[in-house]
Amino acid sequence: MYWLKKEQLELLVKKLAEEYKIFGPRHDRVSDEVIFDHLTDLSELDLQAAIPYNPPKFILFPHFEEILKYRYEPETKEVRIEQINLLEPKALIGLRSCDLTGLLCLDRFFLGQEYVDEFYLAHRKKLFIISNTCIRPFPQCFCVCTDSGPAAKDGFDLDLTFTGRDYLVEAGSKKGQVLIDELGLAEAGPEASALKKKIIDNSVSSFDSFALENKAWISRATNRLTTGFIKPEVWEYIGNQCFECGACSFVCPTCSCFNIEDANLESSETDRLRTWDSCSFEGYTKMAGDNNPRKPVEDRRNKRFFCKLSYSQSKKYLRPGCVGCGRCARVCPGDIGLPNVVTYIRREITGESGE
Repeated sequence: MYWLKKEQLELLVKKLAEEYKIFGPRHDRVSDEVIFDHLTDLSELDLQAAIPYNPPKFILFPHFEEILKYRYEPETKEVRIEQINLLEPKALIGLRSCDLTGLLCLDRFFLGQEYVDEFYLAHRKKLFIISNTCIRPFPQCFCVCTDSGPAAKDGFDLDLTFTGRDYLVEAGSKKGQVLIDELGLAEAGPEASALKKKIIDNSVSSFDSFALENKAWISRATNRLTTGFIKPEVWEYIGNQCFECGACSFVCPTCSCFNIEDANLESSETDRLRTWDSCSFEGYTKMAGDNNPRKPVEDRRNKRFFCKLSYSQSKKYLRPGCVGCGRCARVCPGDIGLPNVVTYIRREITGESGE
């Protein structure tokens, strides 16, 4: 490990900005929310800010992406296809460990199975990641329940841990080590590992009681979800609270559902677009002939939570599909974010009253 003085952070960011488009957490002046965004003003980067309102998955998996154009020439009966390639190298600075874990889940989904998504891969190849240890949890967080924080274990090029004044820096890749060497950072010495562990232990011990209490219950909920031992009335109760807005899917770092559609333009060209989709929407599973195998809202809701916690999904991601960021609970108008769903399952198991 190495020392990065607080005043050297600006130098590190400027060095990256020579080659990469910089993204990181900043305070939005209008909403006063922390958002993960493209930083046109590098001084807006705030590594001590709360977890961003939005997950950084949009950088690799854009909400709306034009993936190719094609044009049919009726006179010659020829089709001209043009693949879009406007990607720039991007640096993600200050990535929380839960969000980094979410990107690793997306890697497994788009790159780690039978088919490789070439568009996602193109984004991934031009990425530099600097993760940021959470030295204190925020009220919505429960990453300790899902083994995704408060510190990153792998997947980063550089990892930062704030010690109160300066940062401990750990290289996770060759290009990360190259940047350390270019900045001439001093080695931290043998005591650095113990210091970082102490900071992480302090962070874990300061989580809210709901997160620490839910750790075992998430495991039990996973077992119940996988084996199907959850009463239909529980899913019906959850379904009745769902507004079918899709907000939980859009702020989730691991949700990867998308739709492909062709948009005809006045120029006789057609754009092929990829846009985010959500299992919350009734039309998500609608088939030809207007048949929908998952028409009731409670059926769609249980599939979402099955996707986040079941053993089959854990095999796909090599970990739970939930990273404990708490965003779903924060944005859900029906109060059925994953922590509350685990609570409802716990009440079914124990017979507790919800009053």
